[in-house]
Amino acid sequence: MSAILNSESLERFRDISKDSLRLKIKSLSDESAGSGDLSRPRILIIYTGGTIGMIENPDNHTLEPFDFEYLIDNVPKIKRLDYTIDSFQFDIPLDSSAMTPSHWQDIAYVIENFYADYDGFVVLHGTDTMAYTASALSFMLENLNKPVVITGSQLPIGEVRTDGEENLITSLQVAAARRPDGSPMLREVAILFENYLWRGNRATKYSADNFNAFKSSNFPRLAKIGMGITFRREVLWTPSYDEPLTVHYGMDTNVMYLNLFPGITVNMIRHAFNTPGLKGVVLKTYGAGNAPTDPEFISTIREAVDHGLVIVNVSQCDNGMVDPLRYQTGSVLYGAGVIPGHDLTSEAAITKLMFLFGQNYPIERVKELVEIPLVGEMN
Repeated sequence: MSAILNSESLERFRDISKDSLRLKIKSLSDESAGSGDLSRPRILIIYTGGTIGMIENPDNHTLEPFDFEYLIDNVPKIKRLDYTIDSFQFDIPLDSSAMTPSHWQDIAYVIENFYADYDGFVVLHGTDTMAYTASALSFMLENLNKPVVITGSQLPIGEVRTDGEENLITSLQVAAARRPDGSPMLREVAILFENYLWRGNRATKYSADNFNAFKSSNFPRLAKIGMGITFRREVLWTPSYDEPLTVHYGMDTNVMYLNLFPGITVNMIRHAFNTPGLKGVVLKTYGAGNAPTDPEFISTIREAVDHGLVIVNVSQCDNGMVDPLRYQTGSVLYGAGVIPGHDLTSEAAITKLMFLFGQNYPIERVKELVEIPLVGEMN
C-alpha cells in the first residue's frame, strides 16, 4: 500500500506557482454587468469532472468526462447572477471513481492559492466519491472561514432533463450568501444536492438514481432548498477562531475497511491485518458497534492493537452510533483496544485516519484525536 505524505506533496507542488495556476482561470461573468465591481461576491468554480460535465460517446453511448466550456455553455443563465464568477479546470476531467488523495491535494492547493482572492468556492465533482472528498477537505483545510460547496449531478448538464443546472446555480448562491454583518453564511465544507445542503463530513451517498442522492442520518441539514434557501443557522459551523487558513497536505493511505459479516473467519481477518504497511482499520460492525465474541476473534483483534494497529469501530447502520457500553458484544471490542467511532460516517472515518496518520502523529496521538471532534464530523 502507498502513502502520500507532506514531503511528497510539497515536492509535487514546488514548481506550480500561483501565476501558473492563474493562467488556467477563466472568467464566466458578464462583463457588461460590472464584473469589476469589488462589492460583488467573488466565487471560484473548481471543475474536477463528474457526471455534471459528461457527454455521451456517440460510438458506444457511454458517458465520458468533457471540457468545462461545454458544461458552461449549457448553463447560460449563470452569467445573469450578480457575482464575479471564475472557473478553474483540472487538466483532465475525472470520473469520480478515479478520484484519489492526490486529487484532494490538488483541490486544496487551488483553494489555498486563491483563498484571499475569492469569497467562496464551488467544487464540481462526481457523486460516487463526493462524500470522501468533502470529508477529506474538511480535515485538510484548517481554519476554513469561507464556503466550500461541493456539488454535481445525476444526469449530465447537457441533457434536456438534468439536475446539474439547478445544483450549480444553487451552489453559487449558497457560496455567495452572507450574514447581516457581511460575513459568509457558510464557513465549512458542504455538499449541496437537489433540495438540501449537508455538512460534508456528515453526508453519504445513498442513491444512484434519485436527484436527492445524499443524506446525513446523524446530523440535520444545513439548509433546505425550495422557493428560497432556508439556512438552519443554529447548526452551521461557526468558527471561534480568526486564524489564517492552514492546509495540511499529508494523507497516508495505509488504511482500509473491514466489513464484518456472519461467517467471516479469523483467517480472513488475520490476512487483512497482515497487509504490509497497514496502520489503521475502520471496522464496520453490527448495530451499535457489536461483533462476535468468539475468543479467537477477540484475541486476533487484541493482538493487532498490541502491535500498533489503530482500529476504529463504526456501525454498518446509516442511523445511530457506536455505543461501546450498550451491549456486552461491543464492550468486549472496546476492552480489546478498539476505538469507538461514535457516529462517524464510513467516509469521514477512513479519511480522518488518512489525515491523522498523514500528519506523522504518534499512534497514541492518533488514537486520541480519532475520538475527538475536529471539524464537526462527530458528536
